[in-house]
Amino acid sequence: MKNENVLSYPIAPSAGMGAIIENNYTTFRVWAPNANRVSVVGDFNDWNNDDLELESEENGYWAGTTDKAKKGDQYKYYIENGEISLFKNDPYAFEVTNSDGNSIIRDLDFDWEDDNYQLPSWNSLVIYELHVGTFNRKDPNSVGTFQDVIEKLDYLKSLGINCIELLPVAEFAGGISWGYNPAHPFAIEQDYGGPDGLFQLIKTAHQKGIGVIMDVVYNHLGPSDVDLWQFDGWHENDKGGIYFYNDHRSDTPWGDTRPDYGRPEVRQYFRDNALMWIEKYHCDGLRMDATSYIRYEGGGLGFDTEILEGIIMMRDINAEIRHKYPYIITIAEDLKADNIITASTENGGIGYATQWDMKFVHPVREVLTQLNDNDRDLQKIVDAILYKYNYDVFNRVIYTESHDEVANGKARVPEEIQPGDAESAFAKKRAILGLVLVMTSPGIPMIFQGQEFLEDGYFKDTEELNWDKLNRLEGIDHLSADLIKLTTGETEGAGGLQGQQTEIIHFNQENKILAYKRNMDEQSVLIILNFGNKDFEDYGIGVEEDKNWKIKFNSSWKGYDQDFSDLPVEDIEKIHEETDQKPWTGKVNIPAYAALIYAL
Repeated sequence: MKNENVLSYPIAPSAGMGAIIENNYTTFRVWAPNANRVSVVGDFNDWNNDDLELESEENGYWAGTTDKAKKGDQYKYYIENGEISLFKNDPYAFEVTNSDGNSIIRDLDFDWEDDNYQLPSWNSLVIYELHVGTFNRKDPNSVGTFQDVIEKLDYLKSLGINCIELLPVAEFAGGISWGYNPAHPFAIEQDYGGPDGLFQLIKTAHQKGIGVIMDVVYNHLGPSDVDLWQFDGWHENDKGGIYFYNDHRSDTPWGDTRPDYGRPEVRQYFRDNALMWIEKYHCDGLRMDATSYIRYEGGGLGFDTEILEGIIMMRDINAEIRHKYPYIITIAEDLKADNIITASTENGGIGYATQWDMKFVHPVREVLTQLNDNDRDLQKIVDAILYKYNYDVFNRVIYTESHDEVANGKARVPEEIQPGDAESAFAKKRAILGLVLVMTSPGIPMIFQGQEFLEDGYFKDTEELNWDKLNRLEGIDHLSADLIKLTTGETEGAGGLQGQQTEIIHFNQENKILAYKRNMDEQSVLIILNFGNKDFEDYGIGVEEDKNWKIKFNSSWKGYDQDFSDLPVEDIEKIHEETDQKPWTGKVNIPAYAALIYAL
């Protein structure tokens, strides 16, 4: 029997999902293929499950329209399946009261004014990864908010950062988390400031010329506070029901909640979520977490079983984004060093724009943290510099610190170099070598919050970033800004850092000296690194006769830190003498553990 409070009409799948507000009406639409009956309960009908019954569309979807439900009203779906009755949050809810609360009717029609921001060219990006809850937390009894991040945007701008990457902000259980336990993928964490807070952060960032990349989690959900679990009452093997695999494929390291990518409705769910961040929140990119667990049951370890449906989902999402929004960057955290990740969909690839590169971070950290200079293997650094995917150096994101690399038993680079004395001269100089490698090697560079002033210790979601250290190491922050601005092109003269060509021009394992050039068109940059604790004067490196190299950056300058070197570093002088199979030799002073950058 049709309920008289429902103004029902046929709704095509393109009409959307969730609570859709249009004029003075709200349409509710939900996928519950095993339900016998679905109704909507909420503030607007005193939570009466007999008042607002939805009609079946005969395809697993239920829908109905009412003029009673308004913006701001709380609601849930009441689902009946035989003798089972369930109250469930809307899978597409844009806002919830909390992870274990109610859905809220709202739209995402924000006032963006004239927001036409687009990311700069990907070869000039510098990504700053941050965790909203700890980045600028002022009260130790609460978490940081989007507004707290806004208050630091001018600082990031002065640092030269042109893109921030947020750890996941979809509503998760509790208020303290890294964010990789999403409970409501379409809702925004209320403790951070909810949808309006995120809008304000992205709008303000764009106004300051800073892009925003969103970290999203599609490899698992929850595992707690997940209303999608056995959503319409159906399940097999005591598993998760329609949104999840109901066999051995459900198992992940983070819970028994791998989505069932074999269902087109589930693939549509994540596709819709990906487009929400771009279309509703104006995000400039998506970083997709642990994609190897979307394409392999065991994450690609050993003789693993491939999940073809997961590959199809990622490929289709990337293809649609690339077609509709070619300026949006998609990043895979796959960590399997597979070309297929960033190969184009037309060529049989999965179609990500770039991927986090394990071939860089692991060997570079190993070399930097090696205790003895004699054991430092520069060939590992060379291999890390030259590695590429699909003949495109920007198919990879390179870094020495990320949220994963500075937690789970691993610390920040300075602490790993000298445990218990991360502000020693040794720790500072070698950590800066790593930072220079990130900013000058071919790839898209990324740093983690506080790395610019050598934050040490471990990343914890319960401890705020130590901004007091910035005051102590202000010169290091200045060093980072000088380096970042060379990479982004804000400081002129280092355009070669944005090019595809890289050439190793000097390799001396005994002296621990490495030099390489980055080239783009007629622009070249020369980088010289000393991985040993020994100063060199008038050190010889092969150069061309017609190139006059001018110093642009000296990591050992005492203006950055009084622990650094007194050895003067100037422009390179040439003499007619063969070195490195070149007829001319450039003479240069190279302080211990120094990084020098020259341009023409």
